[in-house]
Amino acid sequence: MNCIQARFNSLLSHNSRSDCPPPLLTAQLASKLIDRLERMRLFAHAYPLLTNLTHGRVKPAELLDFAWRHELQGLSLHLLDGEANSLSNMNPQQLQEFSHKAATLGLDIHLEISSTRKEDVDQVVAIAKAIGTRNIRVYARYEGHLSRVMALIEEDLRYLAQQADLHDLFFDFEQHEELKSHEIAQLLSRLDHPRLHALFDFGNMINACEQPLTALKQLSAHIRQVHMKGVRVVPEKNGFGHYGVLQGGAEDHLPSARMMFELLMLGEQEPQVIAFILEQENHYAAPAFRQSDETQDPFIEYRQMSETAMPPGFCAERMMAAEHQWANNQIRYVRGLLGELKVLAQLTLADTPVCA
Repeated sequence: MNCIQARFNSLLSHNSRSDCPPPLLTAQLASKLIDRLERMRLFAHAYPLLTNLTHGRVKPAELLDFAWRHELQGLSLHLLDGEANSLSNMNPQQLQEFSHKAATLGLDIHLEISSTRKEDVDQVVAIAKAIGTRNIRVYARYEGHLSRVMALIEEDLRYLAQQADLHDLFFDFEQHEELKSHEIAQLLSRLDHPRLHALFDFGNMINACEQPLTALKQLSAHIRQVHMKGVRVVPEKNGFGHYGVLQGGAEDHLPSARMMFELLMLGEQEPQVIAFILEQENHYAAPAFRQSDETQDPFIEYRQMSETAMPPGFCAERMMAAEHQWANNQIRYVRGLLGELKVLAQLTLADTPVCA
C-alpha cells in the first residue's frame, strides 16, 4: 500500500467500523472526488449561534453576514430561530429585505420547520414564497405506535407533495432521532415523488439505535441535504442518546470523514447532495428514542422541538461568546478535512510516490 492510500485509509477509517473498509483511491475515484469537492456547497446554520439568536444578540440577517464572511454558499434557517426577530415574526417588508440581502450577498436560503402538520407547512410555504426559496426541511413529531406514526407521516407527506407541485418547492424529511433510516426510506419510496427527499443528519441515527454508516447506506438513495455536527454517544438502558460536541474533536465519536466522503460521492453524473449544512450543536443533549429490545411495533414517544439547555458552569454571556468560537471551529475542521481529501486526490492523479 502506498503512502497516499495509507493516509486516505487513515482518514476514512477514523471512528469507522472495521467491516466498512475505505475504497481504493484510484485515478477515476480521485477525479470524481476532486470534481465533487469543487462543486460542494457549504451552508451556515442558525443552531451554532442559537443562544445569541434567542437573546437577540445576533439577528437572522446577521447570519447572512456570517455565511458571507466565511465564503459559504447559503444559510439554512428555522422559521422560529431568533424568537421575536425570527422569520415567522417578520412582516412582508422585512421578509423582502431579508431576501434582498441574501441575493446581494450571493447566498441561497433554505428553510426549516420542526413539523409536517398542515398548519405549519402552510406557514413555511407562505414564507418560502415571500423570500423566494424552494428548499424546506421538515420532520415529524407524532406519538403512538410506530405503525400509526408511519401512517400519519405518510398522510402528511402526501400533502407536502401537493404543495411542492403547486408552489415549485422541495421538501427534505430529516431522520430526527425517532425514526430509523430504513423506515424513512420506506415512506419516501412508497410515495416516489420527485420533490420529496431526505435530509441526513450526522448524529440523529444514534438515538434511533442505528450505526452511522449503516443508516447512511439505507437512506442514501433519498439524501438531498446534510446536517454536519459532532456527537458523543451516550449509552442508555437499551439504547443510546447523544451529546453535542465539537465536530472532529477528541470527544466526537462519529466517522465524520467517511460520512462526508460517502455523501460527496452520491449521484452518478451530478452531485446528489445540494447542501452540506454546518449544524454545530455543542452541549445539545438528546435521549434514546428507540431501543435494542423493542417490539415489532414499538411505541414512539412525543418529541419536543430541539433546544439546548444552559450547560453546567455556563451563563448566557459565556455561552454566547463560546458559540462564535465553536462555529468558527467547525468551519476550520470541515475545510481542513476537505482540503486534505483534495490533496490526496491530486497526488493520486499526479502519481507522486511521496510520503508526508
